[in-house]
Amino acid sequence: MDPIRIQPSEAFGRVNQGHTLLVCAYPDMETCSKMWLRGAITRTEFQARLPELKKDQEVIFYCA
Repeated sequence: MDPIRIQPSEAFGRVNQGHTLLVCAYPDMETCSKMWLRGAITRTEFQARLPELKKDQEVIFYCA
């Protein structure tokens, strides 16, 4: 399945409603901190939370 691209405003709306996880796709915290968006979690945190996430959990990865 190909990724679906959406507008930033739609992404933030979904995250603010609490239905979607916003994940910084960079592997290191130094790069993530430079590209940080409100409401995002790191890729490391996302990987740690994988076992508890539902299979239908919507996730948006971003990088710049």
